[in-house]
Amino acid sequence: MNFKMDVRTFEKDLPIIDLEGEVDVYTAPQLKQQIINILESGAKELVVDLTKVDYLDSTALGVLIGGLKRMREVDGNMVLICPSPRIRRVFEITGLDKIFDIYNTEDDAREVMGKEIE
Repeated sequence: MNFKMDVRTFEKDLPIIDLEGEVDVYTAPQLKQQIINILESGAKELVVDLTKVDYLDSTALGVLIGGLKRMREVDGNMVLICPSPRIRRVFEITGLDKIFDIYNTEDDAREVMGKEIE
């Protein structure tokens, strides 16, 4: 299976989920659980990095929408990093580019989350 997920934290309080490979019906549940774990830890902000994602299906989109909804319920936010035109197109076709804040780089995403690069 071509899927990898790493979680790291920037400046102690901004969790970043790095995804790699294919996020689909088989792997999306792992992402969903990770987002839930991060929410349960009390985080109000989350960055999901799709830079190394090759493929994203409707299940993955559903998990991302669910994560965003949960974050907004606690007055938080979740943003995406997605420089790939092919993957970004999925969000454009579905109209989700109007719902998610999508950035090309981690620096841009962190800046918006109030974590300016020193």
